[in-house]
Amino acid sequence: MRLHSRPSDPAKANSSPARRHRTRGQKILLAILIIAALGLAGVSIAFLLLSRSGSNIFHLGGPEFPDPIYSVLTGAEITDASLNSSPTYCVQIPNGTDGARPQAGLTHAAVVFEAIAESGITRFAAIFQNPDTSVIGPVRSLRPYYLDWDTPFDCTVVHAGGSAEAIAALRAGGHREMDENYTYMWRETGTSRLWNNLFTSPSDLAAWNTAQGWDTSNPEGFPRLLPEDVDQLLRTRTACTEDPECTPEPLVTDFSFNFGNWDTFNTLYHYDAPTNTYLRSYATGDAHLVYDCPADLSQPTTTTECGELVQVAPSVVIAMVVEEHRMADGYHEDITTIGSGPAYMFQNGTVTEGTWEKSSQSSQIRFLDAAGEPVSLTPGQLWIAAVPEYGSVHY
Repeated sequence: MRLHSRPSDPAKANSSPARRHRTRGQKILLAILIIAALGLAGVSIAFLLLSRSGSNIFHLGGPEFPDPIYSVLTGAEITDASLNSSPTYCVQIPNGTDGARPQAGLTHAAVVFEAIAESGITRFAAIFQNPDTSVIGPVRSLRPYYLDWDTPFDCTVVHAGGSAEAIAALRAGGHREMDENYTYMWRETGTSRLWNNLFTSPSDLAAWNTAQGWDTSNPEGFPRLLPEDVDQLLRTRTACTEDPECTPEPLVTDFSFNFGNWDTFNTLYHYDAPTNTYLRSYATGDAHLVYDCPADLSQPTTTTECGELVQVAPSVVIAMVVEEHRMADGYHEDITTIGSGPAYMFQNGTVTEGTWEKSSQSSQIRFLDAAGEPVSLTPGQLWIAAVPEYGSVHY
């Protein structure tokens, strides 16, 4: 028996140890190439997924895909992060029936505060940043409680005079301001606006700020939901209403705020589901209509050059109940702004009952739910009504 015989087949004789070693090496090389190819494919897939998701954490030397950028004030998507540091303006806008209506530019305000100015007549403090319009106004006088609400927005306070208390607080606090002037404002003539005819524009406001060296602002906004979260919430609610085994959260489609006994200033809101906004009207039944003047106009007459009126329709409406009484002059109001009180937050067709709180003039208002947790607000215009304790909220 031969245990170690030499192979007699010439072909087998050529299968030397060196050849067998090369074959094994080729197999190893092939395996390495396969693994490398699979790894590259995995990296490519990961890069594609990250690119589509908008993440900017994975580049491989290619273009960046930055996350969406949102406005500090509205929560809406914006094109450039630098827009969040653009100058802000807090404009005093009247709401009387003595020529103030229809106002101009209100739909471009990020946040609007509404409160009684005097004798049951409401007035607005409208906060603007990067407005795309040619007219804002009318502009009227300042009250100290509006200044308390303005301050956290790091804004230029735009006004035409004011109560003695408001002017004293404005000057003592060193706030940015633009009082009535005719270089950066104009009077609209030939209309029935009477003394409510003082207007300004975004370009005038910017020119004023530039002249003062005020080129940026650092406003403090409110917690906001992401747009996709709102979309998902609305889709889920729609699916629930179509599912017989699901009980949807009840909608609050209509509500009203009473500031006093005058229907011309008490307000009604109707939820418009297709736009997820609230159509604003007065208790008289008249819609709150304003001018949205095209941005390319220069000091136009609103009533003849700004086109059709549009209805005010904020995305979020909040009633903050406040302590309020007449001042010693029997005319102006004294409203408590520092402290806390009940709040009713209307958004996405529902209402959240909770509280508001503000600790100082410079601090922003916090809106909390019944558990004391901050409420995140739907992106878009926010309308905040300071409803006196002797007033009411109905829904």
